[in-house]
Amino acid sequence: LIVSHDRYFMDKVVDHVFVFEGNGSVKDFNGNYTEYTQWKINQDRLASKGQTKVKSKVKDKATESKEDQPRKLSYLERKEFGKLEKEIMKLEARKDEIMKLFNEGNLEADKIQDLSNELGEVNKSLEEKEERWGDLAEFV
Repeated sequence: LIVSHDRYFMDKVVDHVFVFEGNGSVKDFNGNYTEYTQWKINQDRLASKGQTKVKSKVKDKATESKEDQPRKLSYLERKEFGKLEKEIMKLEARKDEIMKLFNEGNLEADKIQDLSNELGEVNKSLEEKEERWGDLAEFV
């Protein structure tokens, strides 16, 4: 299972994609990310051709109630979203530094214990921030 924002990497590594569409909907697509996006564009085009028959049932944006409109991030949530991205990058960098120190293999026992504790805290914080980032990314 790979979670990444690097499309090139995903195209080279994966041959099966789970697409999380929000509201608990997950699509299973047999192919890489680029193939999925091309398929999605084609599906949208087909849907737009058939839209003339459905057009009368679709509400105009001006007449939609506030509940029918998709949720958007508030100013504070957008600000938090940007801040989370920076914090996640810092935490990942610190995690890499700690792992590099472990891999060097010349640490004393007390330093290993301290770094191990710090690594646990970094991983916990990273998990929390990535979860919140994912919650907010749904509405970007």
